[in-house]
Amino acid sequence: MDEGISILILDDEPIVCNRLKVALQKMGYEVETYTDSVAALQRLEEKDFDIVVTDLKMENVDGIQILEAAKKKNPNTEVIIITGFATSEAAKEALKKGAFDFIAKPFRLEDLRNVIIQATEKLQKQKDV
Repeated sequence: MDEGISILILDDEPIVCNRLKVALQKMGYEVETYTDSVAALQRLEEKDFDIVVTDLKMENVDGIQILEAAKKKNPNTEVIIITGFATSEAAKEALKKGAFDFIAKPFRLEDLRNVIIQATEKLQKQKDV
């Protein structure tokens, strides 16, 4: 994939972070993973990420707060919400606040890969303009 695209992954389940990190690094992305939402929020304040993949329901800081923080820091950051608690209300709220997509768990790795490719293509089009 495109070099230089950075992705932050936040999920309170380490196995999810590890699986996604390996898969996305194989595709050529720079990937940082976090299981602690507070640490991820601090990292978002330090660095601009192109794509953020975040769980919705976590202790301390939830995925909507991560979405808002990422968009506030860099409106071009594409945020993908993943959740085991998918409701139409949660999806609507996330999309209204600027999420790129909303994926229910359990999801196939291929499904997330495709969404990340779409987000990358959108980012590249914005850079070309």
